[in-house]
Amino acid sequence: MSLLTLNSVTKAFNGVKAVDEISFSVDRGQVVGFLGPNGAGKSTTMRMITQYIEPDSGEILFDGVPLSAAAREAKRRIGYLAENNPLYGDMLVAEYLRFAAALRELEGKEQDDAIDEAVAATSIESVFYRPINQLSKGFRQRVGLAQAILHRPDLLILDEPTEGLDPNQRVEIRRLISALGKDRTVILSTHVLPEVQQTCSRLLIIHRGRIVADGTVDELVTRAEGSVEIQVEAAGTDVAERLGRLEGVGGVTRRSAQGDRVAVTVTANTDEDLRPKIFELAKECGWTLYELHQERGNLEALFRQLTAEAAGEQG
Repeated sequence: MSLLTLNSVTKAFNGVKAVDEISFSVDRGQVVGFLGPNGAGKSTTMRMITQYIEPDSGEILFDGVPLSAAAREAKRRIGYLAENNPLYGDMLVAEYLRFAAALRELEGKEQDDAIDEAVAATSIESVFYRPINQLSKGFRQRVGLAQAILHRPDLLILDEPTEGLDPNQRVEIRRLISALGKDRTVILSTHVLPEVQQTCSRLLIIHRGRIVADGTVDELVTRAEGSVEIQVEAAGTDVAERLGRLEGVGGVTRRSAQGDRVAVTVTANTDEDLRPKIFELAKECGWTLYELHQERGNLEALFRQLTAEAAGEQG
């Protein structure tokens, strides 16, 4: 039995569907990367799993029991680090963790042991007696993680845990998440692809409220390596539009370019080499070509392709 199951879950705000009948299951011991562009529905899904908001329709099961029935018992087994990591800045780290532990109904020696474990796991001993508002962003994230694991949850939900961190801090938090994932099930929301490749065993890609890909990291990387991207930069009329209508083109994404040039990334949906066709099209349209080269696909390319296809976008 899966630890977490979503069946046709939907949530709308003011008539707009943020999550549109998504279904997936997460087994025990998995570290799942939940990927998607901003506004794709990641945070809404996580808030429903943590019971912060209720779905409009569909069902969420935790350990085989509907959340609507499990309620408080499920909350005892779920840890959550929200995207904005709400902390009480005027509190010392020690005070905040004791406050969070009390909310989790931890008392006495059980509370002391839980705090000691969380502090050691997140390596925040050096700031334990400092005010939270004096901490760096990296240490604040660590404090947020500490409160999320205080009660030794079976499922840990992390919403954009490295957002706003510098590269060194990102590496530290990624290493910490990998360590936490050895003892519990983790769902990690992010739009930074290198993070999931280094920390996750499975990926879910969501776009416009729908799951557009689900598989292990190796499966999706293999799928990505089978895709092809062509970088094109040209000066002329209707460059992106004409390329988007070319047979064999799956999507066209604009990039920044100088002056009157148009730079795009063309995603192929065929095994045929499209560069000769693009060159002939450029001659036919009177474009001046500045760049035309093909790159092997990668996970980032697959992500762009899936989200563009799901949106029906070209141009």
